[in-house]
Amino acid sequence: MSLPDLTTYAPHRSALDAEFEGTIVPGLRADFYRRADGDRIASVGRYSYRGRDVLMAWGYTDEKHCRQHAVRSVHGWSAVADGCPDVRLDGDSFEVRTPDGEWLRP
Repeated sequence: MSLPDLTTYAPHRSALDAEFEGTIVPGLRADFYRRADGDRIASVGRYSYRGRDVLMAWGYTDEKHCRQHAVRSVHGWSAVADGCPDVRLDGDSFEVRTPDGEWLRP
């Protein structure tokens, strides 16, 4: 599996100091993209923290949770993993877990 090709999606909306799992995270930007996929709408969220890409999560708008995700470290994008990413929020600290189990603090 590979990352979604955002050139095949249309920008939907962006949020500065975005909300993640119900909590506003200062410095987190979320850009959302959509495209028709048969009778469904495919959706991708690309998240950056203080200007650095952190993760992408995607699926369909009619699904409650992410279908797949990938995390970006200094070494590039991780392998694609099923489901939503694991994220820890503590005050203004934001961490995301790679598929290998490492917690990254952007």
